[in-house]
Amino acid sequence: MLIRKGTGQDVGELAALYDVLNDYLESHVNYPGWRKGVYPTREDAVRGVEEGTLFVAVEKGRIASSFLLRHKPEEGYAAVGQVDLPYSRIFVLYTLAVHLDFLGRGTGREMVRFSLEYAVDAGMQAVRLDVYEKSIPAIRLYESLGFSHVGTVDLGYGAYGLEQFRLYQKLL
Repeated sequence: MLIRKGTGQDVGELAALYDVLNDYLESHVNYPGWRKGVYPTREDAVRGVEEGTLFVAVEKGRIASSFLLRHKPEEGYAAVGQVDLPYSRIFVLYTLAVHLDFLGRGTGREMVRFSLEYAVDAGMQAVRLDVYEKSIPAIRLYESLGFSHVGTVDLGYGAYGLEQFRLYQKLL
């Protein structure tokens, strides 16, 4: 699997991945609480390409997974006591999505490991992320990779039934 920065040529395939994944989540346990047409969307992929923050994993010519790495956190992060570092020295991991055809194969784990290595190579001091409190598979993944739970907050997504998010940090 090749992990690289996303490009404009990836947007269509990534938008389709988001739609297929959200359709699946709508009819199964929706651990992340994502909603088709709300999050993630084509616009999220476009913004990630424009910002240079989108990464994709390609296997056999197909996008297997993607994520975003930004310096900007959700506003709710300010409510939690974390190691005081400037966000220029921190990456925040967003929108880890794995295509249905690649679920259960360690793809998500590989993507998070890559994000940590990329952060170290970029001279970052920490990686942070948030996860819906009922997203047990994601929580297990992040904790198994050494992320520490630093607090639980309301990030303002209650209208979508997402009341509380667990915040995690891994110092590098």
